[in-house]
Amino acid sequence: MIRKSVDEDFETIFEIINDAAIAYKGVIPPDRWHEPYMPKEELKSQIEAGVNFSCYIENNEIIGVMGIQDKTDVALIRHAYVKTKRRKKGIGTILLQELIKDSSKPILVGTWKAARWAVSFYEKNGFCLVDEEEKNYLLRKYWAIPDRQVETSVVLVDTKYKQIKDS
Repeated sequence: MIRKSVDEDFETIFEIINDAAIAYKGVIPPDRWHEPYMPKEELKSQIEAGVNFSCYIENNEIIGVMGIQDKTDVALIRHAYVKTKRRKKGIGTILLQELIKDSSKPILVGTWKAARWAVSFYEKNGFCLVDEEEKNYLLRKYWAIPDRQVETSVVLVDTKYKQIKDS
């Protein structure tokens, strides 16, 4: 079952993000890794900035989370994580499909360039990488991240974005 998060889910969302983000340790540049990967203050700030989380529930337990953030002319998929022990079971795909199914806006995703599994996940779900110039433009327009993170990230877009861009 998928449901929108409520305030009481904050601690669980925090725990899932930081559990799942361990996959990035030793993969992303060392200067971008810190523990916890996402401090509570940052998670709170992301929610206040409009990231709306959905939770994948199984046996009354949240085992996956994914956020979506409205940015007026596009929507961003943000902070997609499944508990480490529950990966590779289709939970991320179910969450992603739920978040994007009713969107009339183009959907963008930013992730770490070195996280090939994440890039592959989005490509398998119909997203395409943009080139370096477009990536830099999009990351600076829609995300509030440091330049070093821009350098080490990629952006993937859905077919709605490609149609608008190509027209």
